[in-house]
Amino acid sequence: MAMNPTAAAPASGVYLSGLPRRLVADGVLTEAQALSLQQKSQTTKTPFVSLVIASKLMPAARLAQLAATEFGAPMMDLSAVELNVPLMKDLSEKLIRNFHAIPLYKRDRKLFIAISDPTNLQAVDEFRFATGLTVEGVIVEDDKLSKSIEAAIDAINAVSFGGGDVDLENLEVEGGDDDAKAVEKTSDEEDAPIIRYVNKVLMDAINRGASDIHFEPYEKKYRVRYRVDGELKEVASPPVAQGGRLAARLKVMSRLDLAERRVPQDGRIKLKLSPSKSIDFRVSTCPTLWGEKIVMRILDASSAMLGIDALGYETEQRDLYLKALAKPQGMILVTGPTGSGKTVSLYTGLNILNTEDTNISTAEDPCEINLPGINQVNVNVKQGLTFAAALKAFLRQDPDVIMVGEIRDLETAEIAIKAAQTGHLVLSTLHTNDAPQTLTRLLNMGVPAYNVASTVSLIIAQRLARKLCKFCRRPDNVPREELLREGFTAEQVDAPGFGIYKAGGCDQCNDGYRGRTGIYQVMPVTDAISRIIMEDGNAINIADQARREGVLDLRESAIKKVLEGVIDLTEANRVTTE
Repeated sequence: MAMNPTAAAPASGVYLSGLPRRLVADGVLTEAQALSLQQKSQTTKTPFVSLVIASKLMPAARLAQLAATEFGAPMMDLSAVELNVPLMKDLSEKLIRNFHAIPLYKRDRKLFIAISDPTNLQAVDEFRFATGLTVEGVIVEDDKLSKSIEAAIDAINAVSFGGGDVDLENLEVEGGDDDAKAVEKTSDEEDAPIIRYVNKVLMDAINRGASDIHFEPYEKKYRVRYRVDGELKEVASPPVAQGGRLAARLKVMSRLDLAERRVPQDGRIKLKLSPSKSIDFRVSTCPTLWGEKIVMRILDASSAMLGIDALGYETEQRDLYLKALAKPQGMILVTGPTGSGKTVSLYTGLNILNTEDTNISTAEDPCEINLPGINQVNVNVKQGLTFAAALKAFLRQDPDVIMVGEIRDLETAEIAIKAAQTGHLVLSTLHTNDAPQTLTRLLNMGVPAYNVASTVSLIIAQRLARKLCKFCRRPDNVPREELLREGFTAEQVDAPGFGIYKAGGCDQCNDGYRGRTGIYQVMPVTDAISRIIMEDGNAINIADQARREGVLDLRESAIKKVLEGVIDLTEANRVTTE
């Protein structure tokens, strides 16, 4: 039976109105559910309809029917409508995404747009402002609208090849010599549509928070993918015939050899977005069967300025890192696979140490983020500038802190350890699975056990996990026995108020996830662990001792993040093992 929608408001003073009241009157939602969603909608600025759909309380089709009836608005089946591409060529992706609406058709001076929430009046106003037309909303199903929005974005990208204008007047490439600029100017005149398209792809990637852009040629398809929150997603599929021109444009921007298509090349692009804001891209080309694949990594210096508290360290882990950074000498090692956030952890530490009275030098391959006040050197093996050669040069220039991009061989390891033993703080990375294996990796390289035990002060193993969207996460009901098998303790599972969450899905996130956080194992090399190293102990012996000393391994750290509601169990299983 439906509850009385005119009942007195609760202590919060919030009354049901409009669509929430209609859903209660029809018995679809309880008054408590409607009030909760309405309050959440007002607090988070998320459309009420999107919250209802994300909560799985009713089908999108039924909700659209009720919304159309309540507000007397026309309704349409979006799956039966073909996208009106010409109407979209002058609209920005930001407008469509932010206001969750797309244009349907135009009659005289009136534009009809598809919306799923009849109270979304701001969308009507913004489309009216953007087009100069009278705008009217048509109710559609929310899930179909989300799919159509993605298709609309692809259409907008494809239109760029036809000469559609993209407002990128402030976008310019910095640096490069006069010859390269002359080539670029010629290219600008001949390939304006390609230039607009590439600029739009780069800007969209920045706006969506992507970390990488992949341009990939195949026999019958060309695709562009973004890596957002660690997951690759296809965002555009330009014509195959344009693949060579796209590669040429990107190589011109990167100051690479246009004529060389048989061997890989590496370059950089610096885009100036405003007088005070620029973004760096690290560019890598690789010849494939059907053309050159180009991958661009977006390097944003602001990621190193976020501060250690934004990286996801537990309080004890953060304190151990800060304590090791405060030491005048010793070695801090960060380990993990490619893309696990090692660079950000190192740069965050360097940023903490970057003061006027500290001499900091880094050797990297290549330098990813430019930090003023730090002497950064790009390793160039072909010219003889190896990590070892750079380290030797650093030691002649009175450094306080040295950062080595990666310890790859015995020579580099020995010089780095010598520096750490002679009054310098050394930071570096290794590719191992966890902290205990890092110590045995150094031993296997040939570094004497005494040097490892006396020099390494802290090891950080890490992974990156996608964070749950705080707007649409929902409780996850997992059987107790399964939780125990996954690594939860009986005390955790049986604790009062225990609960974990799983991904939902709303217009504020990517399939229920938004942003990433670090999962860490922070292991100080204590006297007990040093003795194990000196006694030729293995990684298992070291891990057992670390556990006795209270060090959380990667799995335990991930479980803790699950208990805190930051990530879900699926993501914990993806980035760690039991």
